[in-house]
Amino acid sequence: MGNFKLIPSLGLGGVAIGTGFADITDEQANNILQEAWDNGIRYYDTSPWYGLTKSERRFGNFLQTQKREDFLFSTKIGRLFSPVEESLVPPTMWKNPLNFDYKHDYSEDGTKRSIEESLKRTGLDFIDIIYVHDLSEDQVGDRYDYFLQQAEKGAFKVLSDYRSQGIINAWGMGVNKIEPILDCMNLADPDICLSATQYSILEHEDAVDRLLPEVRKNGVQLVSGAGYNSGFINGKNRYNYKSIIPKGMVSKRDRISTIAQKYNTDIVTLAMHFILAASEFSTIIPGASSTKQVTDNIRALNYIVPIEIWKELKEEGLIYQNAQTPT
Repeated sequence: MGNFKLIPSLGLGGVAIGTGFADITDEQANNILQEAWDNGIRYYDTSPWYGLTKSERRFGNFLQTQKREDFLFSTKIGRLFSPVEESLVPPTMWKNPLNFDYKHDYSEDGTKRSIEESLKRTGLDFIDIIYVHDLSEDQVGDRYDYFLQQAEKGAFKVLSDYRSQGIINAWGMGVNKIEPILDCMNLADPDICLSATQYSILEHEDAVDRLLPEVRKNGVQLVSGAGYNSGFINGKNRYNYKSIIPKGMVSKRDRISTIAQKYNTDIVTLAMHFILAASEFSTIIPGASSTKQVTDNIRALNYIVPIEIWKELKEEGLIYQNAQTPT
């Protein structure tokens, strides 16, 4: 395992810049990235999956104009992309993707090719962190065991080898479930994993009991993805990238918001501080589809949350008793 240390507690995630929820233009994307840079954000995460390579290209176009030693950049492997006619682009969550088809591939050759193509698309000369993306039952279904074996012989070995050569600084899983992170730690030696949708102020019990003790034991850092449940905490009518809202979540969100207002703050600020209070989480990487969302996140990070609020949330059963909270 490497000695990689991820420093910034706030980064910028690339789903929205890849047209995840709205068809934002190149200019809007560049403005968001500029706003993040001007406000001191220095960790940027994306994936070739986002917008079918669009997000990676947008991050690359912006970051090429900055000094390479001034920022950390992560992207992902796990899918390979081939250009197709517009009529053959598969249906996805992206509002305006580029004209590519894709296939899952966690093999040695696929991993190497994916990294080479990411370097070309971004125009960067190296990538700090590579995440093994969506190797998870919610994405590959009953082919999970097949792809996990492929990754054990392929991606995991390549990434550890690249790390030892200094080609990358760190690697780990980038997934929406707990099991793949646990499986990866049993099979390989990741440094840092991007855990999305598994640890938020609204839903964290399973991660507290099963994920956090294991990553702590293995010396693996976590990055929080979808820490606002893909916009649900912000009031959007979606939850963890899906349109179905789990039973009871609207009332739970509204109750936390009410308590937040009593202390002159808001649920987004609480959501961020809750995640960063867990010692296993180095960083949170909310996306942004506007410059205002960037500045809102910066403001939330710098806000001093009254300590009494956490006691009240636990007393009402809104936060799991065993969860870490700010001290």
